[in-house]
Amino acid sequence: MKKKGSVIVLEKLKKDMVEAMKNQEKERLMVIRMVKAAMQQEHIDHKRELDDDLLIDVINKQIKMRMDAICEFEKANRLDLVEKNKRELEILKQYLPEQLSQEEIIQIIDEAFDTLQPTGKKDMGKVMMEVTPKLKGRANMREVSTMINERLN
Repeated sequence: MKKKGSVIVLEKLKKDMVEAMKNQEKERLMVIRMVKAAMQQEHIDHKRELDDDLLIDVINKQIKMRMDAICEFEKANRLDLVEKNKRELEILKQYLPEQLSQEEIIQIIDEAFDTLQPTGKKDMGKVMMEVTPKLKGRANMREVSTMINERLN
């Protein structure tokens, strides 16, 4: 059963694709098509429903790929490709939910610690399972993991 409003961002993606075609925005159109293709692949490979949750997962993967590429291109001194990937990142970020502030992230982590009372690193998975549904797509999960890990030490 689909949640009410679970395809809002997906509809925006489709509308933006048409708009990018009309306005001949080649780079934006390429990024949107790449996201749609990755979503279709996820849908086929893992039999996941085409909804906003899938879109957010795909966009997060695409963002991570661009961030890694930027690091590699900076090492190789390929500033043209660094700039291209940064522009693509900005396009991708338009489809993510509003990002939480550092304070909001800490508050959610604090609530998880209050609820679970973790005693050490062995409880890392439990804490992550508690915070992930609340933070997924709204915070950098790598940073969240680091924050939790530091707190468990």
